[in-house]
Amino acid sequence: MKKALVLFSGGVDSTTCLAIAVDKYGKENVIALSVYYGQKHSREMESSRKIAEYYGVELITLDFSLIFKGADCSLLADSEKEIPRETYAEQLEKTDGKPVSTYVPFRNGLFISSSASVALSNGCSVIYYGAHSDDSAGNAYPDCSAEFNDAMSKAVYLGSGGQLEIIAPFVSLTKADVIKKGLELKVPYEMTWSCYEGSDKPCGVCGTCRDRISAFEANGIADPLMK
Repeated sequence: MKKALVLFSGGVDSTTCLAIAVDKYGKENVIALSVYYGQKHSREMESSRKIAEYYGVELITLDFSLIFKGADCSLLADSEKEIPRETYAEQLEKTDGKPVSTYVPFRNGLFISSSASVALSNGCSVIYYGAHSDDSAGNAYPDCSAEFNDAMSKAVYLGSGGQLEIIAPFVSLTKADVIKKGLELKVPYEMTWSCYEGSDKPCGVCGTCRDRISAFEANGIADPLMK
């Protein structure tokens, strides 16, 4: 039986990936890899721990906060920028073609490369991550695009001597599609966290909150965290 590593943040997309991997390989053959990158709050990490316990999978945590020290990403604790309370489309109107301010510099590239090392060290042959088309739209997060995924998949396959395959099941799908799949798998979305703020309840107005709320509505239900 193959073993799978899931790049895991405790949000909607990565939790749905985790559910797919557990359903396919069994919890004993799945490892979740969570990364602290210096974000302003700990809600993502807390959700990751709780959801890993819920699924009964091993959770490995890495600390990459020093790598992003000095970056002016508004998600990071060292940044003085305010987190935008607008849609990604509204934010992109002000970026002159560059990614949005919540883009963490080459984050997925670093995370995927690191997950390849962890996967090989732990006998895994597949890596799952939850990039989807909504995030890459308009160059908001270029490291979520299909083109980026193709390039990283080839690099990881070649660099691992053909031992590792990257699976990004949602790269051509929308967030609404992700949630539709997760509902079929009974993903505990009430345990996930997506908001860029770290309050008791999601802010409901940052880019990721707006996308998440709309995606649940597209499936005919309310976001369980906004009730």
